[in-house]
Amino acid sequence: SLKLREVASMYFTAVAVLMVILVVALQGSLPRGNDFPYKVPLDPQGLLELSWNVSYPQQALHFQLLVREPRAGLLFGMSDRGEFENADLAVLWSDGRSSYFGDAWSDAKGQLHLDSQQDYQLLGARKAPEGLYLLFRRAFSTCDPKDYLIEDGTVHLIYGILEKPVPSLQAINVSALPRGLQRVQLLKPNISIPELPRDMETMEITAPGVVIPSQETTYWCYMAELPDGFPKHHIIKYEAVITAGNEALVHHMEVFQCAAEFDSFPHYSGPCDSKMKPERLNYCRHVLAAWAMGAQAFYYPEEAGLAFGGPGSSRYLRLEVHYHNPLVIKGRRDSSGIRLYYTARLRPHDAGIMELGLVYSPVMAIPPGQHSFTLTGYCTDKCTQLALPAAGIRIFASQLHTHLAGRKVVTVLARAGREQQVVNADGHYSPHFQEIRMLKEVVAVFPGDELITTCTYNTEDRSRATVGGFGIMEEMCVNYVHYYPQTQLELCKSAVDPGYLHRYFNLVNRFNDEEVCMCPQVSIPQQFYSVPWNSFNREVLSSLYAFAPISVHCNESSAVRFPVGTAPSPLPS
Repeated sequence: SLKLREVASMYFTAVAVLMVILVVALQGSLPRGNDFPYKVPLDPQGLLELSWNVSYPQQALHFQLLVREPRAGLLFGMSDRGEFENADLAVLWSDGRSSYFGDAWSDAKGQLHLDSQQDYQLLGARKAPEGLYLLFRRAFSTCDPKDYLIEDGTVHLIYGILEKPVPSLQAINVSALPRGLQRVQLLKPNISIPELPRDMETMEITAPGVVIPSQETTYWCYMAELPDGFPKHHIIKYEAVITAGNEALVHHMEVFQCAAEFDSFPHYSGPCDSKMKPERLNYCRHVLAAWAMGAQAFYYPEEAGLAFGGPGSSRYLRLEVHYHNPLVIKGRRDSSGIRLYYTARLRPHDAGIMELGLVYSPVMAIPPGQHSFTLTGYCTDKCTQLALPAAGIRIFASQLHTHLAGRKVVTVLARAGREQQVVNADGHYSPHFQEIRMLKEVVAVFPGDELITTCTYNTEDRSRATVGGFGIMEEMCVNYVHYYPQTQLELCKSAVDPGYLHRYFNLVNRFNDEEVCMCPQVSIPQQFYSVPWNSFNREVLSSLYAFAPISVHCNESSAVRFPVGTAPSPLPS
């Protein structure tokens, strides 16, 4: 039989006895298996499966970890970006005679240490035909400097498997373990699920019979279409449909609606980066649904639904599935996708999607070698004053987006020059984990309000500037907010005024021996690439973005701009 006790029991027998009594006393109040609404596989083979629930009154999480093939132990924990150095860990290990459980931490070299404050609280363990279940508890905040602070947004979970007994915790060689990471949103919002209508219908957008390529990362595109004459409906819910056995391989999925100006789109099922992919598929970019591993079903508020079908709406949809196959498994077939729940009985409001942040422009750039560099985009008071109804709009969900250098994203609402509330924030953002997240509370935005989106980037691994743009090695700073009632405003963003950027290049030329060519035929990216990136040039660019006037983009869905004027606008105070 497996004996589980706090690590402290190695030193004090009395503590072990008290621990057994405590676990027995807690049995009546332990969460049951069906009390864990959230679930995610930790490893690509699905040998470790984590389930959890969130208690906001207790400010704590309860975890249930299923170990399908128990060995000599395991590590489970959290770290800033998924590293095994400076990590906060719960460790189960065996010395060959007894098994121990304890709260530990790793130092900058990855060496494990027993934590003097035991905040991973083991509540129980049981063997079952499918494996070993461990049940433990962890507070959001422990006031322990060695512990990870669990916040809203992305959490990088890490795991390691001990294959052989070890004489002590300190003897565990973390670098030699089979190990990995999984990204999740642990603190799910506590939102009541709206009642669904009886006349609700479903539609599955799935890519049939895909043979998952035997490579680590694949983005698969599949075209689908709505029936001829499909009238306007409201999407009121959607959820993932995952082929059984592929839960650890399907990383995230999105359904896009195509541009209505094209009468038809070619059929296609294949890698999104293939040269055989028809060019026209690039015009399928209007997000209808997005799911990432660990996400539950997405519900629209009872007052609104996302319109699709009917006049002015394309019949064509593009499903994009991201397969993460680090073990390079061959021959696995998949038919995963997204199930839409929709109704012909339209709700009071159409939901809309609005882009906030920075314009996709090379005038916004990040110097190379930066640990932390911020860029900010503004949805200005002039734009919301013109484009929003007097009663305002209600934001209920948000999808943050950058490319590979993004590390943090936050959008705040400001009114009369004062910050009112955070719309959405992710201090551990990863471009490899993007999902539409329901907000804990609906955010009301009124005419004259400002929405300010700030992104933080890391370019320590890059030798030249990273400019804004559509390429994966270029950068974006976007928050797609989901709101109701829908307005004509689809894009509310900014970029630095190009005239002030020209002044920056002139200044660089005055104080540096290496000259940046100001010739009209030289592109802005080329000018940034030729800047000698010393500390002076980096700090001046950062200061420029912090005070220079901006070019405001306040656009309708047809790309027509609201009349906010073309003159540069001062930064909101």
